[in-house]
Amino acid sequence: MNEFVEAMAQVVTGVTIVTVKDERDDVGVTVSTFTSLSLEPRLVMVSLDSTGYLNELLLRRDRWAASVLSAGQKAIASRFATAGRPGARLLLAGTPHHRGALSEALVVDGGVTALEVETVKVVPAGDHTLFIAKVLGIEYVDTSVLPLARYRSRYR
Repeated sequence: MNEFVEAMAQVVTGVTIVTVKDERDDVGVTVSTFTSLSLEPRLVMVSLDSTGYLNELLLRRDRWAASVLSAGQKAIASRFATAGRPGARLLLAGTPHHRGALSEALVVDGGVTALEVETVKVVPAGDHTLFIAKVLGIEYVDTSVLPLARYRSRYR
């Protein structure tokens, strides 16, 4: 298992915050497995730990947002990756963000891009769950900033 973890740490991945609006609060988590799957129809996928609370919420709520972070947003990524973290609104206090009109989820401003999506298929995959979603809208694209990447267990 440790050899597998070390092998996967060699793969450079982008860093994304996935958020969903729950009846009581806004919830979010940092992920490094978010990718496009199809251009027509426009589909993306995120992989979440099956035992996590966000996984549970996405099984009940179809619409969510994905904010792909920029290199200057390491602190935000760390906040959303911390165990026992508070709700997303508290984590984003003092950070530019807005609520997506289509998903009602919080969208982090200042990243490289952000999308609002709707889950169309859920696939169990070992100790994770894959959520395949159609893109409802693209909140922004900023090609002037560099993306935040995760490599060898560190943000770069």
